[in-house]
Amino acid sequence: MDNGSSVQRVTASLREVAATLPAGAKLPSSRRLVADLGVGPVTVQRAIDVLVADGTVVTRPGAGTFVARASRTTTVDTDWQRVALGASPVQTEGVLAALTVPSHDVLDMARGYLDLSLQPSSRLASAMARAARRPEAWTVPPPAGVPELRTWFAQQLGADRDDVFITPGGQGALSTVLRSIVPAGSPVLVAVPGYPGVISLLRSAGLVPVPVPTDADGVRPELLERAFEQSGARLLYLQPTYANPDGSVLAPDRRRPVLEIAARAGAFIVEDDFARWLGHGPTASPSLLRDDTDGRVITVNSLSKVSGPSLRVGCVVARGPVAQRIAGLSFVDHLIVARPLQEAAVELVTGAGWNAHLRGLSAALGSRLDALSTALARELPECSWPRPRGGFSLWLRLPRGVDDLEVARRTRERGLAVGPGRHYVVAEEDAAHLRLCYAAITEQQIPAAVKVLAASL
Repeated sequence: MDNGSSVQRVTASLREVAATLPAGAKLPSSRRLVADLGVGPVTVQRAIDVLVADGTVVTRPGAGTFVARASRTTTVDTDWQRVALGASPVQTEGVLAALTVPSHDVLDMARGYLDLSLQPSSRLASAMARAARRPEAWTVPPPAGVPELRTWFAQQLGADRDDVFITPGGQGALSTVLRSIVPAGSPVLVAVPGYPGVISLLRSAGLVPVPVPTDADGVRPELLERAFEQSGARLLYLQPTYANPDGSVLAPDRRRPVLEIAARAGAFIVEDDFARWLGHGPTASPSLLRDDTDGRVITVNSLSKVSGPSLRVGCVVARGPVAQRIAGLSFVDHLIVARPLQEAAVELVTGAGWNAHLRGLSAALGSRLDALSTALARELPECSWPRPRGGFSLWLRLPRGVDDLEVARRTRERGLAVGPGRHYVVAEEDAAHLRLCYAAITEQQIPAAVKVLAASL
């Protein structure tokens, strides 16, 4: 029996024992449990940890393990809250789905995070351990962030360190930036298909997302100009490098027109640069920030996608008065970013193995994309998709008349999680799509996953 099965068996046994004892009763000692159950002390400890986590038992150092007291639940009439709260402004469509971990028997092509085999887990652990031992690790960091980390981001993005401040990941940074620039009720142009986290964020903040279509070369300048004229918007959100969900890149001959169109509209551009290190081929294009000569571009970057989802460390690059406004709201929202996380990020990205991790990650994602493209061509010839140049997802166009939500429901029933395309758009589309992530699924699992998708269609 493997260790995982042993832990499950011991957990079940201890749960049965706890159920027969009154609250506060002491369980047998770990030594006694090792002897009675015929397992090692590590297995017993892991089983107890599971029971502590779910509230079955409590541990008291030096005293032992005891049956937890049952929590008292009282029926409360909360209907008054519906009247007091009114309609909810909070929109989470597509966001929670991207964070929810499916059960072990479900193949995961819905979440946009690296699986454990792609995360630099050992390097993260070492970086965190070294960071925790730094003399100032648990003190208040400088308001704009640890200087070494600001310098590193500045070098990566082509900015001055004084224009960089550290944020708690990319999502929090985007929320602060977007709310800093325009008041509630304002229109915000969004390149679509686009990131559902921003679409939900805008709606939750009382802002109005206005779609601007894209193609294989990124946002379309002629439609962008028309959208600015018709909406009166003063803010554009886009992902020029390896956009989510189709992995597209803003073409070199569109960079200058996009900046000029925004300039004529007197608008800011929020550049979400989340996937800079997730390319599948040549070096990524420079940040749009490098072409900006008047402080129009505000760039948001994050380490969560390229390392581990719980390394909630990112940055904002902004210049001029808008930088002060964004930084001020960021301080009000978050106060500081935990210094141990900042120090760990410094240890990680300046360590000897960082570049090797990036090269290995790029190769692995490229191989998974090749496997996915081959399987789709074989199993679903009636579907089409642009080949992503980077990122972690493929944008699959479904046959006419197919409902993306229904397909997603069917695939889930058959053991595959996928992302319904309607979460990535703002208005009606002429065809349904699915977002297929290949970062959280192994290359060996991809052919089976595509067979499930084909059966669902």
